[in-house]
Amino acid sequence: MKRIALLGMPNTGKSTLFNRLTGSSARVGNWPGVTVDLLMAKVLLGVDMVEIVDLPGIYNLHGFSEDERVARTFLEENPVDLLLVIANSTQLDRQLALILQLQALELPMVVALNMDDEARRLGIQVDTALLTRELKVPVLSISAKQGFGMGRMRQLLTDTLAQVGTAKSADLNRVFGDDDALEARLDQVFRSAVQMPLTATDRLTDRIDRVLLHPWFGLPLFFAAMLALFEAVYTLGAPLQEGVAWLLQTIKTEAVEAAVAEWHPMLQSFLLDGIFDGVGTVVSFLPIIVLFFLFMAIVEDSGYLSRAAFLMDAFMARLGLDGRAFVMQLMGFGCNVPALMGTRVMRSRGLRLLTMLIIPFSLCSARLQVFVFFISAVFDPWAAPLVLFSLYIMSFAAAFLTALLYRGRLANQDPLLLELPPYRFPTLPQMWLRGWREVAHFLREASGFILLGVVLVWALTHYPADVAPAGPETLAGQLAALFAPIFAPLGIDHLMTIALLFGFVAKEVVLGAMAVIYGAGEGELAGIVAGSTDWVQAYAFMLFVLIYTPCLSTVAVLKQESKSWRFTALAVAWPLALAWLLSFTFYQTARWLGF
Repeated sequence: MKRIALLGMPNTGKSTLFNRLTGSSARVGNWPGVTVDLLMAKVLLGVDMVEIVDLPGIYNLHGFSEDERVARTFLEENPVDLLLVIANSTQLDRQLALILQLQALELPMVVALNMDDEARRLGIQVDTALLTRELKVPVLSISAKQGFGMGRMRQLLTDTLAQVGTAKSADLNRVFGDDDALEARLDQVFRSAVQMPLTATDRLTDRIDRVLLHPWFGLPLFFAAMLALFEAVYTLGAPLQEGVAWLLQTIKTEAVEAAVAEWHPMLQSFLLDGIFDGVGTVVSFLPIIVLFFLFMAIVEDSGYLSRAAFLMDAFMARLGLDGRAFVMQLMGFGCNVPALMGTRVMRSRGLRLLTMLIIPFSLCSARLQVFVFFISAVFDPWAAPLVLFSLYIMSFAAAFLTALLYRGRLANQDPLLLELPPYRFPTLPQMWLRGWREVAHFLREASGFILLGVVLVWALTHYPADVAPAGPETLAGQLAALFAPIFAPLGIDHLMTIALLFGFVAKEVVLGAMAVIYGAGEGELAGIVAGSTDWVQAYAFMLFVLIYTPCLSTVAVLKQESKSWRFTALAVAWPLALAWLLSFTFYQTARWLGF
């Protein structure tokens, strides 16, 4: 099978092109010689099945960031039939250098000039035919966002692959030669093939930035936009979530219960109260998670996320971080794991470790479903977005406190280099694909933990069989009694304690575990929790879930990326201690005030 390596600088639309070429068929693969996972997908080009590998965005092959080392190692250790290099048509004066470096590898190559629509709007003209002759490689203008030129791109890749010989690895010694000669060659190619107007700025972007990047109003506007996002998620997602819960309950009562009516009572309980209620409660919140990712895709793909990093950079610098750390925190809203892997762009080890220490405080999708459930069950509808927004603020506060305490031990010497792309509104297919991929990732990564977790919880709450389920005499009750002195001062009862213990494995299990413990589906569970938990207990519980020890997947990545057991132990123990302290302080203070 032939292999194409997709390369390009950050913010060139590489991920969008990868998605256009592969659809949603991408999977993560582990490669020889590379210590991290890379996205890959198999696609049909002509009559041949071809493997496309999405390498990290890099600025050049001379760099020393983790991402640049990953790209170099992959090219050296793995045979490649074709390099597909993507560049931003509006920034060819800067991006031709990488193309010339890669050309020096003497591997078959195709160049895709992306964002052709933006270049035309700015009056930038690129002579692709002349550029093809100058570079002696095929060059094609495309717009991966709009889909323009993708048919010709597929055909060009098919034709080029048909002409290449045996796949080979790169000889990187070729690119470490005369940089002055490369600079002169870049200037010659750019002047001959690209016509730039005297002023090539996006006036709309400039006008918007005068407001959104205002030194006084920029940050308040950003947090107001995030609050509006949460309001929209709740307003649109609550009816969808109720509809899914109603559908699941109907399936349970009309189909599943009838199908198992003749089964042994213990087996019925295992299927209905264990697997169906546990997994079904988690599934019922997927519409809200989908909407959250759709709206976050708009924020990220529009270019606003880079502005948030710029706005926060001065503040983050006081904590020993920079604006990129803030962006990684926002990435952690989806899942902490890819956010941790994203720190590879940081060259300073101190900055990278400090950023990795604060990322697990990000309110990920697994925690989100727990909070949505508790907020919907306990708080009034008008307060729901404010409560959720307050939890996001608390996640940032915990991260900033951590950075402040550990910045002296994890010093940063890495200057911030940040690009502010023009504002772009993502297309509807882009938004849907992004939302679907995030939810698919959530289900793929969490389904095993959820199923295993609800089965274990059911077993602990129903054994021994001759006592009341979830009672103090069951294994779960005995386990909860053991930890009662720790959690009772936080207002967390013995049943919620069991759910928290399983949350150490994966936060996705917490809600499913509660459904099994209380023996109720999503609709019934909300009523039970509302009747047994007041808002102070609920908020203290959510604070603990927000901050305490990250899930096992996150812990594994922390060890992989830091290569230090000592740092990993710190990243596990410190959030646990901080979670207990904050929850204790909130609960006891609220009770002292009479709430």
